[in-house]
Amino acid sequence: MTHLTRRTLLSASATLALARAARLEAAVPTARPNLFVGTGGDGHTFPGASMPFGMVQLSPDTDTARWDTCSGYHHGDASLLGFSHTHLSGTGIGDMLDVLVVPTRGPVQLQPGRLDKPDEGYRQRYSEEQAEPGYYAVSLESGVRAELTVTPRTGIHRYHFPAGPAHILIDMSHLVMEGPGEAPLIDEAGLILEADGTLTGTRRVFRWAKGRRIFFAMQFSRPPSRAEFFSDDDQPAGATSAKGRRLKAVLHYEDAGIAPLVIRCGISAVGLDGAKKNLKAEASHWNFNRYRAAAAQAWAEEMSHIAAEGGTPEQRTILSSALYHASLGPTLFSDVDGRYVGLDHQIHRLNKGEEAYSAYSLWDTYRAFHPLQTLIRPHRAAVFTADLIRQTQQSPFGPPVWPLQGVETGCMISWHSVAVLAEARAKGISADYAAAWPGIERRLFDWSTPHQDNSLGIREYDEMGFIPADRIFESVSRVLEYSYDDYAAAYVADAAGATDRARRLRQRCGNWRNVFDTKLNFARPRLADGRWAEPFAPNAVGHSKQWRDFTESNSWQATFLNQHDVHGLIAAMGGDAAFEAKLDALFTADSTLPEGAPPDISGLVGQYAHGNEPSHHVAYLYAYCGAAWKTQAMVRRLLTEMYKAAPDGVIGNDDCGQMSAWFILSSLGFYPVDPVSATYVLGSPLFTRATVSLGKGRKLVVEAPNNGPDAPYVRSVEWNGKQWTKSWIAHADLAQGGTLRFEMSSTPNKAFASRPEDRPGRPV
Repeated sequence: MTHLTRRTLLSASATLALARAARLEAAVPTARPNLFVGTGGDGHTFPGASMPFGMVQLSPDTDTARWDTCSGYHHGDASLLGFSHTHLSGTGIGDMLDVLVVPTRGPVQLQPGRLDKPDEGYRQRYSEEQAEPGYYAVSLESGVRAELTVTPRTGIHRYHFPAGPAHILIDMSHLVMEGPGEAPLIDEAGLILEADGTLTGTRRVFRWAKGRRIFFAMQFSRPPSRAEFFSDDDQPAGATSAKGRRLKAVLHYEDAGIAPLVIRCGISAVGLDGAKKNLKAEASHWNFNRYRAAAAQAWAEEMSHIAAEGGTPEQRTILSSALYHASLGPTLFSDVDGRYVGLDHQIHRLNKGEEAYSAYSLWDTYRAFHPLQTLIRPHRAAVFTADLIRQTQQSPFGPPVWPLQGVETGCMISWHSVAVLAEARAKGISADYAAAWPGIERRLFDWSTPHQDNSLGIREYDEMGFIPADRIFESVSRVLEYSYDDYAAAYVADAAGATDRARRLRQRCGNWRNVFDTKLNFARPRLADGRWAEPFAPNAVGHSKQWRDFTESNSWQATFLNQHDVHGLIAAMGGDAAFEAKLDALFTADSTLPEGAPPDISGLVGQYAHGNEPSHHVAYLYAYCGAAWKTQAMVRRLLTEMYKAAPDGVIGNDDCGQMSAWFILSSLGFYPVDPVSATYVLGSPLFTRATVSLGKGRKLVVEAPNNGPDAPYVRSVEWNGKQWTKSWIAHADLAQGGTLRFEMSSTPNKAFASRPEDRPGRPV
């Protein structure tokens, strides 16, 4: 007779969880995601373990000293430093990399060493990497086999050591490195080995999110033989604690190889008690396989949102990898007890069922990432919406633009959280939008509201109708993006009953016209006296070498940065034919960029730059002038040329899932040119069949049975069995579920959706 013990029950439950995950994955014909997609080139992703939208993202770090490693990892680096608990996915600025754990053997090394000299520090060469959603493993040259998995708020490590002694280094000085002449980025830190064997610590960091705090509580499946602590300049600090700025702890195991060592580490931005509570609530046992099975189950459910058939195996892998990367952030920021740090730097407590999030890359993600969530995860989109409303209320700067770890970084321009809120409202997501209005109104009309880089020139924009290029950098892009956010903010004003403000915003959102030169048909900078800035070249980023008039773009790209009034832009250019010709010219222009152009302007087709977000909607603009067939051809080209199932498979920074979301939606056959309009413009689906889970049992099926690489054009469309003549479709229709059927062709049907009444959009 077999006796049931706690151990066998835990093992059985873990086996059942893995089996459930396997069955769920077996039901999804789409390929498994490749977590190394985007880790090379300029994708800036990482391959480590995370839960969907989790707080802890436990991953290897290979370097901290260059732009390639904004995520801490770059594919092809020959050695790694260790495994840290927080990361940014696809960003163009580095931060996080908290609580580095280094399992190794031999003499203790306290400095990491240089990438090109891995033998001089604690760096280790590595091999046999394995990465899957919720799990990462690698073999280190010290003979250690490392495995990582996670819960939402804790990191779980398992290290297999060879026989003999070994040690664990915890490096709290590890972070994206300071530049020449910069002040130390850590101003205070502490480490304590508590009486029960829990290692706790904290540090305050001034990297990108300046002044953010991290706390951790770490436990070990067996106690170390002894411990050492080191303070600044690697000075010994005793056996139980250290204080200073750059701290380290070394835990020695004389018999490391007798059994795997499991480490569980909870983190918090609130305090040590928060880290301990998170650890206790989510990591109460030592069964690594059980944690791994739970993470696999969570990911299997997330990856079941979209299933595709047809296309090539590589294209299905790209789709799955994109869906994975569009499920990493924003990252959970509230503790299990509901506490979190607000943008007012105060600790707040949420009501039961609410959650706070961090790492909103809103300049990027309002375009496709958030529309993707409203379609496939409306419940999570509602959570994000409520969170952004709270952040708007708490921030001294008003609506967020790039909040990270309780700090408004002010990165990029404008305040595109307003667009996310307006889109959610337009799509029927229930929220207290009126509660966000006072913060939005202050940003838009109260000149005493404090500024960061993102909001410079708002008063000039209001009073002059444009932003003088001889006073404020990136003036043209600011006017264009402020105009879009004015348009979006009007819908939030409607929710608050602010009728006069809404009317004023709908007038002011036409300010884009004041930086559009109708003689040249280009958006371009103006000086304070009203003259156009000279010299002007449409591929230049500024009217002088020392000045930028555009944000990570140039006049070619910014000219089409008008998502809310495309028909107004068409009229300003002289009509449909002139607009179509201008788009043709964009995609066929010489791709030369001036010296000093931002590296973000990448993935060029002519002067269209798919590697950066300002261009992402532009291929769909042909539909607005009746040439939908050109949208179909260009979208198919971008889908097949700009993405690969390889480490360098993302043409630019993935930007917290925006680049991935573009692929997902475009491969399904539609894209939100103007998210606030709650409509999608039709393009060219990539697969013969795709099934999208919309929640509450609803399914959207996209069929293109005669699709193929030689058939990028749409002959006709049906929606739920009825002919669909428009080149756009409403979110309200798709969100109810149904079948969108494309008849594809190798030759264009130039008549499809060519009539004005079948085109998307309308004048503002």
